[in-house]
Amino acid sequence: MSADLDRTMYFKINSDDDVSAKDILVSVYEALKEKGYNPINQMVGYLISGDPAYITSYKDARNLIRKLERDELLEELLKNYLAKWNS
Repeated sequence: MSADLDRTMYFKINSDDDVSAKDILVSVYEALKEKGYNPINQMVGYLISGDPAYITSYKDARNLIRKLERDELLEELLKNYLAKWNS
């Protein structure tokens, strides 16, 4: 029993919900648009402030966008913007 206490244990949670940042952004955009919001304004508000109230809970968009850190979402946006601008 004491041998078990000397070993480092870790837990890994397997997530079936591995969704790309692009997929998250598109899904949230569509949910906001369907609800009649200006999706760009709402998403910018969320990215700047971190306040999830900017994102509708419709179609689970609020929980979906919170699966990634805001800096990861911004990185995805910037990479795609620059890739299109440089092509």
